[in-house]
Amino acid sequence: MDTRVTSPTGTRPATPHQLTWLGTQLDAWCEEGLLERDQAAAIRGRYHASRRVSVGRLLLALGGAFVGIGLIWLVAANLDQLPPLGRFLAVTAIWLALLAAGEALAARHRAGAGPRALAESVRLVAALAFGATIFQAAQSLQVPAYEPKLVGLWAAGALLHGYAVGSIGPLAVGQLAGSVWFIWQVGYDEPSGLSVVLALFVLSGLGLGLAAVHQRLRPDFESSYRELGALFGLAGLFAAALPFLTTDDFGWSLGTAVGVTAALLAVVAGAVLGRGDVRIEPVAAAAVALVAVGLVLWDTGAETTGLDVADWLHALTSVGVYVVVAVGVAALGTLRDSWRLTALATAAIVVFTTFQSFAVFAEIIQGAWLFVLLGLVFLGTGFLFDRARRELAAALEGESR
Repeated sequence: MDTRVTSPTGTRPATPHQLTWLGTQLDAWCEEGLLERDQAAAIRGRYHASRRVSVGRLLLALGGAFVGIGLIWLVAANLDQLPPLGRFLAVTAIWLALLAAGEALAARHRAGAGPRALAESVRLVAALAFGATIFQAAQSLQVPAYEPKLVGLWAAGALLHGYAVGSIGPLAVGQLAGSVWFIWQVGYDEPSGLSVVLALFVLSGLGLGLAAVHQRLRPDFESSYRELGALFGLAGLFAAALPFLTTDDFGWSLGTAVGVTAALLAVVAGAVLGRGDVRIEPVAAAAVALVAVGLVLWDTGAETTGLDVADWLHALTSVGVYVVVAVGVAALGTLRDSWRLTALATAAIVVFTTFQSFAVFAEIIQGAWLFVLLGLVFLGTGFLFDRARRELAAALEGESR
């Protein structure tokens, strides 16, 4: 939870770890004669201690998400007493009121009279309420709700909202809604296992490519795009490793072709416009996508019984590739100071290892011995995973001294 009650006006938040590091550096610079003590005190006074994720912010975000989802649910279930036009006007009025309230609270925060977390929470609710407005408009116009275009419109509006006000909440809503729209659209046009893998890696390439671009143009949105790209990269590699996912019924739909082209352009833009080692991230996403497509093309059959040598090789290769990529995502989390990337990589490796253990080992090992072997796999994977992460963190700590 937050370590402060009030924050001095004009100061910037920093974690206790960051303040400790800053204090150490300032003391060292004073001893070397680079700074005077009063100058060091003035620099230290520009920051106040604050946890990056406080309980209050978490509750506000969760509350906003629940209210927004509840509004969408109300549209679907509880507004039948009103005529279609009345329902649309009611939901639109709620959305506009939330939109105005979010900006009013943001203006109060800029004036030093209110918390930013509350404004961000209301902005999040407004982005979710925009989805309710879209669905209610479709219902009033008797447009089928089982088509992906409504989610696409929701995503476009939420992204526009996020960029217009510079808020992560609406941006995240737009990213997630846009991702659902694209995967749904690809599956709607050309249902195929390979199409799903390509859709997931299109989102991965777009995320990491746009993260590198935003590093230069909009740094406050960089992390959000990076985490989105890492999430769908791990999801795409997971899907590609499924033994029953093949190239059957695959065909190039317009959505898949446009998505792959857009992802390639984003990768190139990220590699050109990114700074430093950030340029490597979109290129790595493209390389992992090629490996994933190769795993899908390596068809060993959809049967999970009677595993032969090819099945074992496919499974072992998939596990090896996935572990390497997951460790890479964890390392990226350490490099970019993102605990979310490290947590994502850890959860992904646990889920993937569990699935592969049951899918492969369960065919030859039964009962309690399967769980013994699964536990050994967890212990070994966890040890190697944590050791790699610690060694990277230690190396980075040594370079910073």
